[in-house]
Formats: sequence, structure tokens, C-alpha cells
Amino acid sequence: MTLSAVSVLLDTSFLISLVDQSRPNHNTAVQYYRLMLEHKVPMYFSAIVAAEFGVKQSITDLPLKHFRSIAFNIPHAQAAGHLWGALRSREDNSPRHVARDDVKLIAQAIHEAIPFILTEDAATLDKYCDRIQSAGLGKIRAITLAGGFDPRSLSGDGQQELELDDSTADDE
Repeated sequence: MTLSAVSVLLDTSFLISLVDQSRPNHNTAVQYYRLMLEHKVPMYFSAIVAAEFGVKQSITDLPLKHFRSIAFNIPHAQAAGHLWGALRSREDNSPRHVARDDVKLIAQAIHEAIPFILTEDAATLDKYCDRIQSAGLGKIRAITLAGGFDPRSLSGDGQQELELDDSTADDE
């Protein structure tokens, strides 16, 4: 498998799962982390994520030497405002401050041409990525830890194998 053209923005929930062995998706986070290291996939660490993570734990607990830090700048803010305006008619019940940080991360990823956000958050961030992609507002996809470890999810097109049971193959 070739992951040479892939890069990933790391969400706060992914990093929490990576360092906290008691989290249900810890092993999945570790598998993705090891895969990215092995294939030299650039892992981006946003200043937004640093602030969120730092609320309960020092960012020095993270393997920072393996991350590329990314500041939140004016072009990111402009893109976030545009996306937030397009998503304003949201029907979810996520807290407004959490949703805004998710949109900021998505805007950052789109502006920096980072195709994937690795997250544990299937409730808001994953849904926002889907809505933005469907609306043609940017090419971005969330990879959620709850889906389990699948290295193919980091392929450029996200294509995963269709798993058929043996009875289907016999019908041909």
C-alpha cells in the first residue's frame, strides 16, 4: 500500500485516545499512528487542537517530534467563516463552541490541502466533513476511530474492499 501522497490533520479526540490507554479506541489510534509513522505520512497538529488538548493535559505528553505544527491564520479564519455560513442551518445539537472548532479544523485542512482528519468524533466532525464534501465546498474526509482500523481508509480515494461472504462467490 502506498501512502506517499497522503497527509492527515489530527483531531483532539484522536490524540486523547492515542495517549489514554483507558479509552475504548486507544488500540485503533495506536494502529493508525504506527501506520503513519511507518509510511512517513505527514501528521499535522493544529494550534486549535493544542489549545483543546491543553485544557486537561499538557501537550508535552504527545509525541510532538513526529507532528508538523500548523498555526491558525487569517486565510484559515476566512475559510472557516465561509464554511460556518454554509453550515449554519445545522440540525444537530452539538455545543456551538465545539462545532465552531470543528469547522475551523476542517477549514484549515481544506486550505492546506490535507485530505483527511483523524478523529474519534463521529457525532459532529465526521458529519460536517460529509456535508461539506457533498455540497462541493471542499475535499475532506474524516476517518473515525469507531470504525476500527482500516489502513485502506488512508488511500487517496478512501476506497475500501467490498467484503462478500463465501455464499455470494458461489452464486457466480
